[in-house]
Amino acid sequence: MGDQKVPKVPIPGKRNILITSALPYVNNVPHLGNIIGCVLSADVFARYCRNRSYNTIYICGTDEYGTATETKALEENCTPQQICDKYHAIHKEVYKWFNISFDEFGRTSTPQQTEVCQAIFKNLMENNWLSENVMQQLYCDTCTKFLADRLVEGSCPTQGCNYDSARGDQCEKCGKLLNPTELKDPRCKVCQNTPRIRDTNHLFLELPLLKDKLEEYINNMSVAGSWSQNAIQATNAWLKEGLKQRCITRDLKWGVPVPHEKFKDKVFYVWFDAPIGYVSITSCYTLEWEKWWKNPENVDLYQFMGKDNVPFHTVMFPSTLLGTGENWTLMKTISVTEYLNYEAGKFSKSKGIGVFGNDAKDTKIPVEVWRYYLLTNRPEVSDTLFTWADLQAKLNSELLSNLGNFINRVLSFIAKPPGLGYGSIIPDAPGAESHLLTKTLAEKVGKYVEQYVEAMEKVKLKQGLKTAMSISSEGNAYLQESQFWKLYKEDQPSCAVVMRTAAGLVYLLACLLEPFMPSFSLEVLKQLNFPPETQVSLCEENGDIDRAKRPWEFLPNGHKIGTPEPLFKELKDEEVEFFREKFAGSQADRIVKAEAEAKKIAEELRKTKVSDGNGKKQRPTKSATENKPKVTPEAEVSITRLDIRVGLITKAQKHPDADSLYIEEIDVGEEQPRTVVSGLVKYIPLEEMQNRKVCVLCNLKPATMRGIKSQAMVLAASSSDHTKVELVDPPKSAVVGERLTFPGFEGEPDDILNPKKKVWETVQVDLHTDMELVARYKDVPFTTSAGVCTVSSICGGSIR
Repeated sequence: MGDQKVPKVPIPGKRNILITSALPYVNNVPHLGNIIGCVLSADVFARYCRNRSYNTIYICGTDEYGTATETKALEENCTPQQICDKYHAIHKEVYKWFNISFDEFGRTSTPQQTEVCQAIFKNLMENNWLSENVMQQLYCDTCTKFLADRLVEGSCPTQGCNYDSARGDQCEKCGKLLNPTELKDPRCKVCQNTPRIRDTNHLFLELPLLKDKLEEYINNMSVAGSWSQNAIQATNAWLKEGLKQRCITRDLKWGVPVPHEKFKDKVFYVWFDAPIGYVSITSCYTLEWEKWWKNPENVDLYQFMGKDNVPFHTVMFPSTLLGTGENWTLMKTISVTEYLNYEAGKFSKSKGIGVFGNDAKDTKIPVEVWRYYLLTNRPEVSDTLFTWADLQAKLNSELLSNLGNFINRVLSFIAKPPGLGYGSIIPDAPGAESHLLTKTLAEKVGKYVEQYVEAMEKVKLKQGLKTAMSISSEGNAYLQESQFWKLYKEDQPSCAVVMRTAAGLVYLLACLLEPFMPSFSLEVLKQLNFPPETQVSLCEENGDIDRAKRPWEFLPNGHKIGTPEPLFKELKDEEVEFFREKFAGSQADRIVKAEAEAKKIAEELRKTKVSDGNGKKQRPTKSATENKPKVTPEAEVSITRLDIRVGLITKAQKHPDADSLYIEEIDVGEEQPRTVVSGLVKYIPLEEMQNRKVCVLCNLKPATMRGIKSQAMVLAASSSDHTKVELVDPPKSAVVGERLTFPGFEGEPDDILNPKKKVWETVQVDLHTDMELVARYKDVPFTTSAGVCTVSSICGGSIR
């Protein structure tokens, strides 16, 4: 999946970073909890390191050997190899959609895995770290094999439980961990016959003998690599309990064969060989893999995983490598996540509960939104919860209103034609460093970028993301405070400074957020008109970090930008409800539900296809909603029934009894001005309400608002999340009192709109602003004899 043509090898004197994420197990589709726990977190860090120009590779792949694959193969009636091929492709597809930038995404069922695994084993054998022991295991005479824990079922021995389908390793009902030999009335899961207990010889890794070497490594590295608290706790728990021998072989067929005469019918236990997969997959990436894996002086190894995997990476795997006596690159930093839970309970692969990788794609919610949501919710210190309502809130308030809004405001203004904006050219901004507001902003941004780098270096990804988003909030505040729309008319040099600085922040945000939302950054760079192959950079040597203190320097003056477009789309309540309903229950329940729906639809279609005597098919019966009587015929309810005129606000003040209301006197071409009450205090400063032309709906029924009768309504556009409202502006030279026209729609307005007929409500749905900031009814502009009406920055807004 990586786009690297020539495999990288460590470069002396540079920072060489080797990143792995826990190998996802191959017998299932990964769910969002797995994705944030390992591959997505590691991807963010890998992208960050590349942006910093560190020499970085990111290695991962599917973990394919062991009992679970054999069991799945029995269930699906195929070979373990076929199961692995099927699910490896599914995993690869899911990660590709999530934009995970592996340098190599491999698998453990390869000849390379056998080679590396057996070499490590032989070293351990020669160094006397292995011992033989007899174990008692259940053996099925019918299937002629020892049964893995999961291939045995029976009654739970725990008092008061007696669940009759407990597995050999755990009872699902009471949760107790078991040994297969403890089960009452055990039966073989394959043939249902009763197995017998039989002795079997196995090889063990003598962890107690390796204790000193291991503890020295843990004590040094947990400090040097600032391990996360949860990793240190899980490791100490194992050490405190006292290290025990660990069995490294299994009576299975599907695995790496043990190269020893006495054990040639056995394979390595999956937990012995899975971490070795990191090494073997690297050897598939480059023949010079030892330069990465046997080079601790020059390579830093970062490993990402969920909390259940910790002891295998901090105790088992390092002990294995230390025991070989070779100079291995041992893990420096471990980044561990807690669990991401789903709505009311846990994500569960076995039960199919939650949102899985392929589901995310089917929702049509863009990948950058999924990545952003999972990363802001990354369970770094405690379990976190995935809920649809929270996803909606984060998208609508953080991505759309904060980030998307800032970028769109800046680029749309620059893209306006000369006289209204800059004709898409970044203006020159001499004297930016002495512009007070800009100087203050630049100092803040410089600090934020330093904090971002500090957080990311320590793999505090959630903090890094939060810091980057703060820069976008600062950008919005800077635009508001500078009042650039006024500066454009009153102080061109200052406006140029503000717009060039703001455009620099847009570029900076694309750089800082690239690790988190690469597809978003690509789109921003496209709108800034950079070539598609542009690699963002946060490199110390190029002065990128220092430049953040002078954001106006990011884009050269005279640079022509591309076409601004909204970057995010609102997620509506009804969509959230639909997803919550769709992903309720388990995947199995969903399939049953979907099949029942399909059957019902097929049945209805069959009924409607009954012929009606002429041999013609009858039309399907209308649904209940279509049968509802329309308020009035469609032709009659149109924009022509509204009386919208150009008005001039002659006076505006705050309502004495309501904090959110203004009272305006508006001249609409009649003998007396009309009194109008508008809820705009939160959105538009009082000084901007004075002496300006507006669009006024004059034939609404008057309404009393907090004791004052409002005799008309001022039209304004609001952004999709309602955080931003702007007045609809007629052209400067429009005639006061002139009625707006809508080419193609002719007719006289009603005297007063009848509230019961809902004329205004019906028409309002089709009033909006387009990408060019023009106010429209359907696709026809609000038109005056002096030209069309516009808004200052809200694209795709709703007018009311």
